[in-house]
Amino acid sequence: MSDTRISYRRALYWVVVVLVLLTTTMTNHTQDDENNPIFGVVEGMWFPEIACDLGVGWERIIFDWSAHQPEGPDDWFPFFNIPDEWLQAANDCDREVVAVVKATPAWATDGVPGAGVPNGLHLPVDDPDNHWANFMRRTAEYYASRGVKRFIIWNEPDIQPGTYGFEFEGDLEDYFRLVKVAHLAAKQGNPAATLNLAGTTYWHDVNSGERLYTDRLLERIASDPDGAENDYYFDALSLHIYFRTDSVYDIVTEYQDLLEKHGLGDKHIWITETNASPNLDPDWPVIRPQFQITLDQQAAFVVQSAAAGLAAGADRIAVYKLYDQQLPPGGESFGILRPRTRVEQPLIPRPAYHAWQTVTETFDQVTEAGLTRNDRINVVRLRHTDDRQTIVAWSCFDRSTQLEISATGEKAYLVAISGEITLIRPQNGVYTLTLRNADCEDEEGCVIGGEPVILIQPDAPTTFTEVTPQNRYTLTFE
Repeated sequence: MSDTRISYRRALYWVVVVLVLLTTTMTNHTQDDENNPIFGVVEGMWFPEIACDLGVGWERIIFDWSAHQPEGPDDWFPFFNIPDEWLQAANDCDREVVAVVKATPAWATDGVPGAGVPNGLHLPVDDPDNHWANFMRRTAEYYASRGVKRFIIWNEPDIQPGTYGFEFEGDLEDYFRLVKVAHLAAKQGNPAATLNLAGTTYWHDVNSGERLYTDRLLERIASDPDGAENDYYFDALSLHIYFRTDSVYDIVTEYQDLLEKHGLGDKHIWITETNASPNLDPDWPVIRPQFQITLDQQAAFVVQSAAAGLAAGADRIAVYKLYDQQLPPGGESFGILRPRTRVEQPLIPRPAYHAWQTVTETFDQVTEAGLTRNDRINVVRLRHTDDRQTIVAWSCFDRSTQLEISATGEKAYLVAISGEITLIRPQNGVYTLTLRNADCEDEEGCVIGGEPVILIQPDAPTTFTEVTPQNRYTLTFE
């Protein structure tokens, strides 16, 4: 796998060299640099060399409070949960570690261990009996020298008790207090610490007809009298988006509108989990009542999710996840590496692994992103700092279609989602691309678009035309 990766990087390097025309000064918050790496992976620490090979700039790891302090407030065993070797391996590959902090120790709650509201949570931050404040202060201080300064506070607090995935027993006021205390205490431990709100599911509220949890939470945060002087206690929202390609753009846009609605439009949006787990992997079949997903569809989804997320304004995007650790046969597998039943079995990358490599290499250094779409086609245009544009297009219905793209130079490059690169030349000033149909289900419809086509050419005014047997449609970006 390493030789393949090296040759791919070399090929893409020459693509960039050929396409660079001049230096641009365009910038915005999606800029991919050492301070804001866009693309990540969840739990790359299991196989750090493979995560390095993947080319991601960050990874999310669970920092389990109950493993750090299993028996009482005087305990401190971070190496039980987060060995320094994991952090060093990430640092050696310039991969930032982002911590999701959760799991109340049994001694620290009167509720359900792991999900219970911490005792003393509503006491002042400096009160020695505020166990959550003490833990976050110490955690931020301890990990500062180890390169960890970003903390996601808990996970999916919008899931109600008794529902699969339930992780937090408190109500919205308790979660708000969890965030506020974490921010104030972490800043005491490390003034450079930043916080993300927990990733939420979105669909739990939508399907039950409830007002979005994040909408209510942002309202509570914005109304806090001490919020403004403390930057409203958070730096970014975290979103979990799965399976449906079209929902990525729509959900990110809706959350951006929520931030604006509550006067918090300067906050960032991260997609901290995205994927479409393949239950139709011939070597790891999973019985599932809905979303019948093949390996090729998983690969298509991660590319489409990255492109649509950027177009909607997401600042960071992470695929969930690198590997399913200790998964029983028949268990739902999200990994972009295939699960193993025995340690001695080889690790096999799924097509989605190579697709995410293609994303990390090709969708880098973005200055501007936009989407145009109709009922048949999605087109994302990415503009980059080196004056190239990347066009990502896919069919979103059950038939193939054609897309004409005006040429901005004498040649362009087609990049397959598997990483192969083909030089192409325009015919009569136009590139004509065939977009393969989506594989659609009777019940769920066209959940994931067809295989994406990626075209790279110099950045200049470009026209896009969908060609069907009945008509020609000019596509205009929003």
